[in-house]
Amino acid sequence: MALILEDDWVWDFWFARDGADWHVFYLRAPKPLGDPDLRHLNATIGHARSVDLRRWEILPDAITPGPSGTWDDQATWTGSVVRSGAAWWMFYTGISTLEDGKVQRIGAATSADLSNWVKLPWNPVCAVDRQWYETLGGGAWYEEAWRDPWVFADPADGGFHMFITARANAGPPNSRGVVGHATSPDLVRWTVRPPVAGPGSFGHLEVPQQISIAGRHYLIFSVPGDMQPGVEADQALTGIGYAVADAPGGPYRPGPTPFVYADRPGTLYAGRIVIDDDRPVLVATLHNDANGDYVGAISDPLPLVVAENGALSVEEPKL
Repeated sequence: MALILEDDWVWDFWFARDGADWHVFYLRAPKPLGDPDLRHLNATIGHARSVDLRRWEILPDAITPGPSGTWDDQATWTGSVVRSGAAWWMFYTGISTLEDGKVQRIGAATSADLSNWVKLPWNPVCAVDRQWYETLGGGAWYEEAWRDPWVFADPADGGFHMFITARANAGPPNSRGVVGHATSPDLVRWTVRPPVAGPGSFGHLEVPQQISIAGRHYLIFSVPGDMQPGVEADQALTGIGYAVADAPGGPYRPGPTPFVYADRPGTLYAGRIVIDDDRPVLVATLHNDANGDYVGAISDPLPLVVAENGALSVEEPKL
């Protein structure tokens, strides 16, 4: 069935589970823009609900861009949701017209019901630290990457980790992609730390997620084929990669295989692994069709295979 909107492209997304209900928050932009590449500067955060990850009830948007002149007045991008006590916290990316959308920052909003969200008045809560990370003008990149916050509780100390799409401040410009890191004792005060993964293989590692399965700790991320230095264009794969660690907070190292799923057209992207009916499944953005044309929808769950050595994979999706 998938989550397909007739009038909008749908891409990066994240889940929250509340009782029997799955809530999905996703980026959306209107198809009348014509060019799918324009969706990034016209994104809002949509919201839908399901009991089976297949049939979706579309709800009002969760987060929209702020008033003119604010840090997130151009578009609101990828994030995550975490629960703390009775409150839900959504961390998300914002870009501003003041910088032509080239500088990314992370803000937060809270909710009691996953539907009515209030942005924190002191946003943004976390910005790039040049001690470890590249800033706009500090390299050969087209943006200041600090986006896609994945926030999760640390079972060891009760604090929180944030994993972030970022870039190292040294090394070859086309292979500085890292997963950045910040920590907090309370979801309010954040301290930026060194990266937990990379650099060396990709221009960026997008849409990170941390998940532990059967005692193993995984970092899930996505990489486009055109940001893999040293790989010929006709050989480069687009898709969902992963890394492994000895603890949820990292550091992470390459897994037994490079990808959960990847192919040349870029069929699947921005994948999330969730536990559904006690088994892990992968849900992903339906990115490109066989001809490489953009699709913009969210897949049904795909069974995830966990090998004895910890390798992750999914069967060839039937789309």
